[in-house]
Amino acid sequence: MTALTTTRARAFRGSHTAGRSPEELRELVSHVGAELELAPAEDIIEWAVATFGDRFCITSSMADAVLADLASRVAPGIDVVFLDTGYHFAETIGTADAVGATLEVSLIPITPVQSVAEQDAEYGPELFRRDPDLCCALRKVQPLTEALSSYDAWATGLRRAETRNRVIAPVVGWDARKGKVKVSPLARWSDEDVERYIAEHGVLVNPLVYDGYPSIGCAPCTRRVAPGDDPRSGRWAGTAKTECGIHS
Repeated sequence: MTALTTTRARAFRGSHTAGRSPEELRELVSHVGAELELAPAEDIIEWAVATFGDRFCITSSMADAVLADLASRVAPGIDVVFLDTGYHFAETIGTADAVGATLEVSLIPITPVQSVAEQDAEYGPELFRRDPDLCCALRKVQPLTEALSSYDAWATGLRRAETRNRVIAPVVGWDARKGKVKVSPLARWSDEDVERYIAEHGVLVNPLVYDGYPSIGCAPCTRRVAPGDDPRSGRWAGTAKTECGIHS
């Protein structure tokens, strides 16, 4: 990290058992966001760990373990939050299990308040077809928001190259909906950067990626993508929906 970044990170060290106020967190983002924009992903994670301590975690959809692998090298034992919606492919659950077993991280699976059966009983079967926005809210957005309540900052694998909606994603920004600092260490990475890191470090990859699923969500709402098509065109195929709501 740059000397300035290191100095600021140390200034915010100390007890991480009590969370900072939203005003303090927003102020922090305003100071370091631009400074870290061009920093290597490792330095961004190092800054976040130094700044937030155990009130910082990473999240993973388990399409691959790039972010988890990178974070484990910088901060062994770091919390990795995995949202198990109850609708995942078996391969996604298997990838999460492998990440927990092979990387030096603390895997934290979280689940929605209602099981799929309980949700079906209240809202009717296959809510994901009739109202995908509500289904995502119940099975993704709400559980993650609750899981992040004990953290001041969270890191995602969000990359600007993935969709036009993510082009403006900052490396370090303010998530107003969650009241958290949102860190995207891989924001500037291209598809080639990801592939290079996977090859160099032997990173775990969800086998569905090699079976025509470049972007993986819940099984009922994810389809194979033809070669050359938009990688995210298999998500909520046949609808206008492009995001689950976590990043929007």
